[in-house]
Amino acid sequence: MKTIFFKLFIILFILISLLLLYKPLKKSDSLYKGEKKDVYVNVTVGNQTQQILLDDYLLGVVAGEMPASFELEAIKAQVVASRTFVYSRLLSVDNTTNTQVYLDDAQMKVSWSDHYEEYKEKVKKAIVETRGEILTYQGKCISALFYSSSNGKSENVENYFQGSSQPYLISVDSHWDKQYDPKFTRKVKYTSAQLNSLFGGSFQYHSLKRYPSGRVKTIVINQKQYSGREIREKLQLASSDFEIIEEGNSYVFVTKGSGHGVGMSQYGAQGMAKEGYDYQAILKHYYQGVVISKNKE
Repeated sequence: MKTIFFKLFIILFILISLLLLYKPLKKSDSLYKGEKKDVYVNVTVGNQTQQILLDDYLLGVVAGEMPASFELEAIKAQVVASRTFVYSRLLSVDNTTNTQVYLDDAQMKVSWSDHYEEYKEKVKKAIVETRGEILTYQGKCISALFYSSSNGKSENVENYFQGSSQPYLISVDSHWDKQYDPKFTRKVKYTSAQLNSLFGGSFQYHSLKRYPSGRVKTIVINQKQYSGREIREKLQLASSDFEIIEEGNSYVFVTKGSGHGVGMSQYGAQGMAKEGYDYQAILKHYYQGVVISKNKE
């Protein structure tokens, strides 16, 4: 009997000790590590996931996503948009265009070549001067979508991604792109045989409809209706604003801008920066009604 009581006493002692040692996990504990509570990002590269300091990640993202030759204010806008994107994904991203392209230091040296030191310091400056800043709408982190250049206007999010609308992702003027994007207009040529194979029959199109932005809404090809996005992806076009020109036995698809067109145009940001706008004005233009908040780190 004494043995049983002794065992029960030991078990009770262990349970009480564990309760006294237990410390509830704070939300910040899952985001910060290290003595200075640095923010780490979980980045999946291939089949491996590694932890990278947020500032280091942002440096690699800007290197992969925006020309570092751009104006500092444009780069700051990109940094805030990218930081917001990371937080909207709960600090878990991959190294592809599904989230944000990230270059490590060795890749930055190759990409930036002789400008490596200059561009690295420039991007670091943009990160430091916007530290902790994210974009919010009604107190919540936004989906800070961005792309290379527009056709002259950004696009309503629901028109391209076919989901719900967002008041901060609506079509706005972006006339700067035509002036600053050296590849604003692009051409892709397909032979009739290639298109016949891709669309399952003799290539015939009609009923091309456009959104107010100018991007293709729908087009009927061989009795089947496609969205502009579907054609863009199927034919690997730069954007969904395209015209079709017949040339003999071929068709030339002429596009304006590059990317999905939702959110911030990077070349538009560059144009605004060139005209003297700061990064806050750039962000509030492309993301309507947002607040630039200081993240509680």
